Amino acid sequence: MTHLHRRRRVLLMACVLAGLLAAAIIGSDFSVHPSKQTKVAGNTASVGASAQDALDQLTIKGRAPKTDYAREQFGAGWVSVNGCDTRNIILYRDLTNVVTDESCQVQTGTLDDPYSGKTLNFLRGAGTSTAVQIDHVIALSDAWQKGAQAMTMTDRIKFANDPLELLAVDGPSNQQKSDGDAATWLPSHVPFRCQYVARQIAVKQKYSLWVTQAEYDAIKRVLGACPGQLLPSEE
Repeated sequence: MTHLHRRRRVLLMACVLAGLLAAAIIGSDFSVHPSKQTKVAGNTASVGASAQDALDQLTIKGRAPKTDYAREQFGAGWVSVNGCDTRNIILYRDLTNVVTDESCQVQTGTLDDPYSGKTLNFLRGAGTSTAVQIDHVIALSDAWQKGAQAMTMTDRIKFANDPLELLAVDGPSNQQKSDGDAATWLPSHVPFRCQYVARQIAVKQKYSLWVTQAEYDAIKRVLGACPGQLLPSEE
């Protein structure tokens, strides 16, 4: 593939990604390439709004039972269209110096990891790919206990593949987080914590998920250090 053809595919992705996830769910067929300018269709969070104000608008109540939770409740892995899946889209968005192959797979790149503050070199391979993982900012099992049980399967798949809900991060940090919420886990890289909880608020607002009292208190403490923190954009 020539550089011109590759660039055309990148630009095409910027135009069609808004409908990519929904199209994949209903079986439509697109040939696309990842783009750093990605948006997703569906409800939108109040981009640019005060994170604290948005937090105060979330419902506070206890966890629902984890009964019937399984990863498959949010779809069978990443949504994929012609080999271009959500994981590679997020890698392409979050890494720099990215090299992809002809089938949309990210091969190498550099991640300024938001969770640890480290610079990580990504190399695709059986023994190396897991060094950089895609984190669901609101863990799926946590979402299940805070409102996602009431979603349709289609909406849960959109949720699990929504770029607003996803970040490329250090693998060990992602494993350490597991299914924790802000009351039990925060990034070790303190300067990122305000952005992290603001993204959690934006996701919860977008998908009408609630917070526990302990989670609300933990997020409020973080925002106390950054009272002007805004919700993130969906790019």
